[in-house]
Amino acid sequence: MQRKIHFLLALTILFLTSCSHSGKTEKQKRPVVLIKTEYGDMKVLLYNETPQHRDNFLKLVKQGFYNGLLFHRVIPEFMIQGGDPQSRDAEPGQMLGNGGPGYTLPAEFRPGFFHKKGALAAARLGDQANPEKRSSGSQFYIVEGKVFTPQALDSLETMQTQREAQDIYHQLFMKKADSVRILQEQGKQIEYADLLDRLEKQAQDSAALHPFHFAKQQRETYTAIGGVPHLDGNYTVFGEVIEGLNVIDSIAHVKTDDHDRPVKDVKMTMKILKD
Repeated sequence: MQRKIHFLLALTILFLTSCSHSGKTEKQKRPVVLIKTEYGDMKVLLYNETPQHRDNFLKLVKQGFYNGLLFHRVIPEFMIQGGDPQSRDAEPGQMLGNGGPGYTLPAEFRPGFFHKKGALAAARLGDQANPEKRSSGSQFYIVEGKVFTPQALDSLETMQTQREAQDIYHQLFMKKADSVRILQEQGKQIEYADLLDRLEKQAQDSAALHPFHFAKQQRETYTAIGGVPHLDGNYTVFGEVIEGLNVIDSIAHVKTDDHDRPVKDVKMTMKILKD
């Protein structure tokens, strides 16, 4: 009986050790990419939870796609952006930001990944041209951001809830487009105004049922190291800088022209350190 108990204990320990090792291995398997610039190097960890963006980024790095490209758009307390293939050997003052590999990626929003300082995210076209919020196939940005007070985050929550109400209103309005058109054609201004008021109230009531709130982790991070919270849930965050945060600051504060392009080119090269 005692031998049986010892045997079961040994199996239990072996199982727990195996699980622990598996968990560590999974964490260690997260790919790391080195981004080299004249202002220093950044090591970027890619998230396995955003596999399409991870795999695409690694593919492009392996191909040497990013080597020689520019950080073509930099804004202090906001972000540094690169990955436009048209920036390679671009003429001084040339407008950049519209290039890509010829494809886009579906959004991969994950609640735990947000726009803290050092976040790596995919650039994209705006909502009007890109309602699905699909990501550029190559352009990315790295967040510098700024530190927020709790009161500022409260205000952003209110603004985000209002934006959601506007989105709901737009959806309701489109559903009633025929009715709106008929009332306008018939010159029924009172009925027309009454319909719009009802749609607005419905949208406000719907948004109020589920007001926007930052998670505890987001609040703690944005009030400590900072970031760009208003971008959360709108752009795919697929990695983060784990070494070289100071490099982001240096690049974000270089002299730029009227289009936020650095006056002196900031080139990048990349290589995979761990995949």
